[in-house]
Amino acid sequence: MPHIQLLSPRLANQIAAGEVVERPASVVKELVENALDAGASRVDIEVEQGGVKLIRVRDDGSGIDEADLPLALSRHATSKILTLDDLEAVGTLGFRGEALASISSVSRLALTSRTEAQEAAARVEVEGRDMDARISPAAHPVGTTVEVRDLFFNTPARRKFLRTEKTEFNHVEECIRRQALSRFDAGFTLRHNQRVVQSLRPAESEVDKERRIGSLCGQQFIDNAVIIDAEATGLRLWGWVALPTFSRSQADLQYFFVNGRVIRDKLVAHAVRQAYRDVLYNNRHPAFVLYLEVDPATVDVNVHPTKHEVRFRDGRLVHDFIFRTLHRALADVRPDDHLRGAVAQSFGREPEAAVANPAGNPVGTGASLPDQAPPVAAYATGSGVSGGAASQPQQEWKASDQMAFYQSLNEGGGVASRSDYARQQVAVTPPQDTDEEPPLGYAIAQLHGIYILAQSRSGLIVVDMHAAHERITYERMKNALAEQDLKSQPLLVPLSLAVSQKEAALAETHGEELQHLGLQIERIGPETLAVRQIPALLRGADTEQLVRDVLADLIEHGQSDRVEAVTHELLGTMACHGSVRANRQLTIPEMNSLLRDMEATERSGQCNHGRPTWTLVTLSELDKLFLRGR
Repeated sequence: MPHIQLLSPRLANQIAAGEVVERPASVVKELVENALDAGASRVDIEVEQGGVKLIRVRDDGSGIDEADLPLALSRHATSKILTLDDLEAVGTLGFRGEALASISSVSRLALTSRTEAQEAAARVEVEGRDMDARISPAAHPVGTTVEVRDLFFNTPARRKFLRTEKTEFNHVEECIRRQALSRFDAGFTLRHNQRVVQSLRPAESEVDKERRIGSLCGQQFIDNAVIIDAEATGLRLWGWVALPTFSRSQADLQYFFVNGRVIRDKLVAHAVRQAYRDVLYNNRHPAFVLYLEVDPATVDVNVHPTKHEVRFRDGRLVHDFIFRTLHRALADVRPDDHLRGAVAQSFGREPEAAVANPAGNPVGTGASLPDQAPPVAAYATGSGVSGGAASQPQQEWKASDQMAFYQSLNEGGGVASRSDYARQQVAVTPPQDTDEEPPLGYAIAQLHGIYILAQSRSGLIVVDMHAAHERITYERMKNALAEQDLKSQPLLVPLSLAVSQKEAALAETHGEELQHLGLQIERIGPETLAVRQIPALLRGADTEQLVRDVLADLIEHGQSDRVEAVTHELLGTMACHGSVRANRQLTIPEMNSLLRDMEATERSGQCNHGRPTWTLVTLSELDKLFLRGR
């Protein structure tokens, strides 16, 4: 075996470059992060041939002193950390001191910089072959410019792995998008082959921030987004999450930042997915731009050279905070929020301006709405759907009625009649003042026994009555179940499971938590568990698979919502079978009662399977169909 030898600095840098410099976008990321760490308020990025020929990043930050220029290109040289305490509470984007050395080892690099204390700037140049730094005087304002030419010129094998110019530039553009979303206080300009692609001014006000989000993520996203801002136990989560109706076929519009650093984290992804669980259609992905602010000492960013991954000191606390914040925000979404996005997209205007027009002519085409809403004064009878009132609190569905309804389903008795749980007569009298018109307006007709047609100031609202009633029933069943807690049922013959020692130990230490979920599990051997009780609602489920899934969740996330998910899935099926069916003829009062319930019910914009429950056809869209105003 050969003798152990010390690697040359050049080879060591090229090995490090393999971790840090994957493609031109990696270079741009490192250089822009350095500029932001230097306090830049303006960052200009120019690339040619997708970044392979040239990458130039200029900033107006604090600059680098002339005496430090050669050292800046050395490995493990940085001004951002000095001691172990600094490493354990990193407050900057960069800190490893490897980026410039790695980049210069696989390119021709020139760095020009000037500090405010210097009268003239200085320039340092280095090439991958010899790594010798050459310093010369230069003209430059306060700040730094880094030029990277001929990337991977001395490592042909790495260059072969690069994609087409268009693909590489798309990665560069995505990198700048992330940086621009992370720092609203800085301006960014991106040029490709002498053509300006992005020009973003600093965004200080909330309106400017939303404009930047709209320009980077699309105006449709901001029109369909809910604003988040919550604080608890030293954590703050703020940003924008899209309504479930604005879901994506792939996870291409998901940005999460921790203390200004964009990250990809399984714990965060799981918390977001859990919050959207029963409002997203099959295999759809939510869209969001979220910012988590935590004490730097409670998060470890020194996990991977690319700094895309972090490790939280208390991951369970962070997971719960993200989940509960998003879960509550999505639950609070009401038809008004959906209307703002729909109307804004139809009119091509700001959401607030598009809906706030009590005069009744939001389109400006001459088509005016009546000054008075349709005269509907009625009540929901026992044969109709459960009722509520626009001007008074919604009537509560008693837990005893709810559980009786559930019992009739669970015991195989078929679907209980709606008269068993919708007995109360509730007035549904519209207010005389049109400014108080409810978001979903008032019913005017039923179409084919499937859809409810309602008129509002915004236009025509079409409601899928089965999907809407399904969500209302589902939410009430969840609330009734939460009030009575999850009851356990002993197994006649305990189920014995062969598991790993880690899983057995986990079940033993989390015994109380599992009991709270309705599971009584005992460890009867080093690698054997005995399941003695399961949730009564899930007596027909695959018990072994359920327990194994719960243990897998505990291993990966420190907690499990598997029982709750399976329970809610069962309740969703029951709600589906217990809701009004197609071809069921409803009276106008019954239809209005359903509309009022939708306005008061959490997540009423989607059914239990994630399908939309209603849609808006604006007057503008109707006018286009009939060529009005032309």
